[in-house]
Amino acid sequence: MSDFKDIDIFIPCCIDQLYPETGFNVIKVFEKIGVKVNYNPQQICCGQSIFKNGFWDEAKEIGEKFINDFNTDRYVVSPSASCVGYIKTQYWNLFYNTGYHLEYKNLHERIVEFTDYLVNFLHIVDVGATFEHTVTYHDSCSALRECHIREEPRILLSNVHGLTLVEMEKTERCCGFGGAFSLEYPELSVSMTERKLQAALATGAEYIVSTDASCLGNMRAVIDRQKLPIKCIHIADVLASGL
Repeated sequence: MSDFKDIDIFIPCCIDQLYPETGFNVIKVFEKIGVKVNYNPQQICCGQSIFKNGFWDEAKEIGEKFINDFNTDRYVVSPSASCVGYIKTQYWNLFYNTGYHLEYKNLHERIVEFTDYLVNFLHIVDVGATFEHTVTYHDSCSALRECHIREEPRILLSNVHGLTLVEMEKTERCCGFGGAFSLEYPELSVSMTERKLQAALATGAEYIVSTDASCLGNMRAVIDRQKLPIKCIHIADVLASGL
């Protein structure tokens, strides 16, 4: 395995297409703390969406390309617990006892979510950011259940200068997104999102912070539609503030 200060970066589709500034901010944070970031421009989607919609053959084809694109000895870091969680838990179903079995096992050990890498691999809890706002934190389902991340984002936020973190009630509740779930059950999804947002609003926070752009995008849609007095921001954007 390579040095912790020399990594590959995987920018997921959601960030690449909708929130590219977040991807640049991930790189900004790493460069600020002296980490060399390698970006493979040939990288594409990890295949999570089509896998969860039942297209396993197509997901396997995309997964093979993903494994080949990141076939190095470096850690692969991504600002998406959802994508990292999918690769760690579901690539096993695609590649167990296949020609890519060993390559997948190798990738499984090397792919890490952004905040997890900062805190548990680099042992950095303060990147020197300044964000003079009150925020509340949303635990994404993937971060909790698949990546086992809970304290890491909070540790990083607690060390951002000027930031006040206020916990919402039942922070582990789903935001209602769930990918295809929000399309197949829109009324239920919106109801779950509204319940989540009411908990966030009750804290008096100006921002909802999370590790997952997909969750934030889902909540942002309801916030904009209902003109609610709160904003959404990815934790990478917070950590890059003031650098």
